[in-house]
Amino acid sequence: MANKDVFVIGVDVGTGSARAALVSASSGHVRRVAVRETKTWTPRPEYFQQSTENIWGAVCAAVKEVAQDVPGENIRGIGFDATCSLAVLDQNHLPVTVSPFGESDQNVILWMDHRSNSEAAFINSLKPKVLKYVGGTISPEMQTPKLLWLKKNIPQSWKSAYHFMDLPDFLTWKATGSHSRSLCSLVCKWTYIASEKNKEGWDENYFKSIGLEDLLENNSAKIGNEVLDPGTPVGKGLSDDAAAQLGLKPGIKVATSIIDAHAGGVGLMGCNAEKISTDFTSRLALISGTSTCHMVLSNNIHFVDGLWGPYWSAMVPNLWLTEGGQTCTGHLVDHIINTHPATSLVKSKLGANEHIQHYLNGVLEELAKQKNLSNTSFLTKHLHMWPDFHGNRSPLADPTLLGMVSGITLAKDEESLAILYLTTIQALAYGTKHIINALVEGGITNIQSVLLCGGLSRNPLFVQVHADVLGLPVLCAREPESVLLGSAVLAAYSAGIYSSVGEAMIAMGGFADVVTPNEKVVDSRYHDKKFEVFMKMVKDQKEYRDIMEL
Repeated sequence: MANKDVFVIGVDVGTGSARAALVSASSGHVRRVAVRETKTWTPRPEYFQQSTENIWGAVCAAVKEVAQDVPGENIRGIGFDATCSLAVLDQNHLPVTVSPFGESDQNVILWMDHRSNSEAAFINSLKPKVLKYVGGTISPEMQTPKLLWLKKNIPQSWKSAYHFMDLPDFLTWKATGSHSRSLCSLVCKWTYIASEKNKEGWDENYFKSIGLEDLLENNSAKIGNEVLDPGTPVGKGLSDDAAAQLGLKPGIKVATSIIDAHAGGVGLMGCNAEKISTDFTSRLALISGTSTCHMVLSNNIHFVDGLWGPYWSAMVPNLWLTEGGQTCTGHLVDHIINTHPATSLVKSKLGANEHIQHYLNGVLEELAKQKNLSNTSFLTKHLHMWPDFHGNRSPLADPTLLGMVSGITLAKDEESLAILYLTTIQALAYGTKHIINALVEGGITNIQSVLLCGGLSRNPLFVQVHADVLGLPVLCAREPESVLLGSAVLAAYSAGIYSSVGEAMIAMGGFADVVTPNEKVVDSRYHDKKFEVFMKMVKDQKEYRDIMEL
């Protein structure tokens, strides 16, 4: 157990920024947070590129800020999480371009990049055995389709590349000089196979079948041959060079990294609430941001079509992780709001520090009163949405699906904006219900509560709608920085402050507020009917495609 003056640092590299937090190792309380934006380039539609040099510079600036004026000996460890993006370096660890136009510093293919749709389709057509661990279908957001695209389309970069890393592993390499890889990154995004018995490793037949057998040369050095569980101390700790850049003491423990959403799961799963089971396997964690990841843990192995996993020890040691997700959630809500004709007028009305979503929540409450409706949910009776504007991650695993809206009128006032915004939130909740139904059909039937973190969790309407649609209590952690907390939990375990990751999760997890379903809304079966329309919309979309193929 840590004393009150012992700290760890959590670092989170998300889609658009690097964040660092100074965290109490005893309570999990986040004392300071610093943020630095990162750059993203979009040279073509569905291409998203970043720079490891730009990212590391942002990380260093953020860490220096939160560590300022804290005695070096009081900071015992640092943990990193990041998006599951592909970083490419040469033999001298210099950037290798992934850009079709050759910009040398752009050496990261961002997680949401869909340039490798055709490569993913090719891999799926072969039906390799390893795909049973990703719901039967590989996504263009995973690394082997991206690697195959790079080999086919930028052969000079392929020839120059010597290190292919998931972005979280790049960060631990920069911090320590170690080329170890995180089990989380490899099993979740690289088709590395692990089970209760052992780390089985890379599937040689898979890489040969898709034309990437050269990655297995030299004991798989380019993609990793030392694999560590999340939180395991990396190498000899923080190197002298990295310490100078980060403003920390050399030699402090560096935790084996984790993917950002999974860090959110680590930070969220340990929170406590009255009358809610603390059994990790009874909880579904939703880590919401630009996208949303759905995390559920099991004692036993379950294969669920269209959902990623089961992944052994990828998030919490000795438990199987099954992962669902929606490719666009926070981004979709922003898109719907920002493209509506009434938005500019609404923004001109906002008070100081007032968020437009909270303003729209007020508009919805007033509309419901005017129409004598007992709940705002009932305002969307004739407006429906299928929310996969950027493809479906799960449970359909179809990146070609598109968004659909039914019931649009000519109205362009703030009331029409508010109702469309509400329809979007409901559609995202129906997407979560769709995922839960797939989990139940796959044998994961113990889900008793839903845990939320991320930007959308701070919207009370989003939280209540999820409780009503799912018919489950929704827990919102009082510590809002669950992702940063997750990385800090791993740092605390790495530093030896706790004897296990699970112990650190519970000690540092804090408390959550509970939102329960509105029984009148649940009893009305309104959301059941809307969900029926929701499922018919995707069926109709597929039928439209069939018609147009004739």
